[in-house]
Amino acid sequence: MSRDHDIRPIDPADAGEVLTLQRAAFVSEALIYDAADMPPLTQTLDELRAELRDNLGCVACDGGRIVGAARARLDEDLLLIGRIAIAPDQQGSGLGTSLLAAVEERGREAGARAAELFTGSLSEANLRLYEREGYVESERVPQGDGTFQIFLRKPLG
Repeated sequence: MSRDHDIRPIDPADAGEVLTLQRAAFVSEALIYDAADMPPLTQTLDELRAELRDNLGCVACDGGRIVGAARARLDEDLLLIGRIAIAPDQQGSGLGTSLLAAVEERGREAGARAAELFTGSLSEANLRLYEREGYVESERVPQGDGTFQIFLRKPLG
């Protein structure tokens, strides 16, 4: 099970370390989808810095190292959760669950009534995590290659 990590709000100053973490974390997704050009792998540092301004996301730290990150922003009363990235050596430890709970709490505090996230139809571990945490499929968008982008929602009441 997961050992204790410090979870704190994400900050634009975290951008470099989060970008490195994101690239390491999404290599396995790129292999599943045979897509080396997926946005988490091609995002620039400047794009990420801009995204982290006014973000409700969180990072998980193990000592001085960021080992997990989740981004989120508010769209009226909907919390849009994006790019949950866990260091490869920490995947399966419960860190994704902890980060998701922390981001949901920040969303609730900001007035979100529901949360939405998405993943690809071949990302079975992600789908299991989200469903276990109470997310329910709300939309399935064909990607033109036999896969789907699956959107899931959860009330934050």
